[in-house]
Amino acid sequence: MEATSCSSLLQELQVLSSSLMSISSRVFRSSSSMGGSNLEWNQISSTVLWDEIGETDHERDRMILRLEQDCLNVYRKKVDQERKHKSDLVQALSEGEAEIAKIISVLGDQGNPIPVGKQGCTLKEQVSKIEPMLDDLRRKREERVKEFFEVQSQILQICTELSGSTLPSGSACPQIDERDLTLKRLGELKFHLLELQKEKDTKLQKASANIKTINELCSVLSLDFGKMLHEVHPIFADAGNIQLRSISNETLAPRTGSMLTELWNLMDIDMYEQNKYNNVTSLMSASSADALDHGSLAMDVINQAELEVERLNILKATKMKELVLKKQNELEEIYRGVHMEFDFVAARQKIINNINSG
Repeated sequence: MEATSCSSLLQELQVLSSSLMSISSRVFRSSSSMGGSNLEWNQISSTVLWDEIGETDHERDRMILRLEQDCLNVYRKKVDQERKHKSDLVQALSEGEAEIAKIISVLGDQGNPIPVGKQGCTLKEQVSKIEPMLDDLRRKREERVKEFFEVQSQILQICTELSGSTLPSGSACPQIDERDLTLKRLGELKFHLLELQKEKDTKLQKASANIKTINELCSVLSLDFGKMLHEVHPIFADAGNIQLRSISNETLAPRTGSMLTELWNLMDIDMYEQNKYNNVTSLMSASSADALDHGSLAMDVINQAELEVERLNILKATKMKELVLKKQNELEEIYRGVHMEFDFVAARQKIINNINSG
């Protein structure tokens, strides 16, 4: 292989040497026809110098051969440079065509291949034709990547919201698969985004309706709306904790009102005392819709009514004890009048225990 390369190089040098000698002879002939030139003058000057110096013909031939070799080296270096330039153009053309084919495949535009004319075109012309095509395809790819990024960012955001979590600041961006930027894939992602948006809208409507209901109930129950929403999720409001036991007060209030009325009738409580609790007793005959006035089911109202019921129960027990003891004293007088013996102490204690136990 090395011998073949040397042989080829030797043949090329011989061709170059012949070309150089031909050029030199043409230059000499041109110089003679023009009546002398710098080349002829230099040749004459060299001959005169060699004569004066006394150089032999052998030395003169050796110097001329060295000059020819230097010229061949310069020429060969120039040829090598042009070969490298050609190789670079071929490589650039090949890489450009490969990148064009790759981008077309990634974008899914197989039906519209971009032709690159080679027939009758030099390498420079082919490269100059490829460059604007490649720039246009790169621009299309960047635009498509932006579309994918926007769609996938929205998908990630909605999925995070639907899962009940939040995206931390500086969170990772959605991963774009740049191997598949086809319109088909983009359409699939947009359809998925549309489905997620519908699901989000449905849940937002439900959440809005629930928040409205909570607001109305908080108004009826005299509760802090912000605190109540914070119990649902901290994202709604920043407030302290609250117990949600008052949800059942709509059923507690009528029952408390009935007990109050029963005890008042039993204890003969005057109307002035009863009027203090009209907002509770009025709920006995009211429907659920009529009971939803502002503050009508507030916890302080319910607690106040329960305290009144407790007070009346204690008062009832006291009154009952007084009544029973009064009746028992009358009964004792009757027994003594007819000279009958009876364990009045044990009977009195038993009656008191029954009253205390309710």
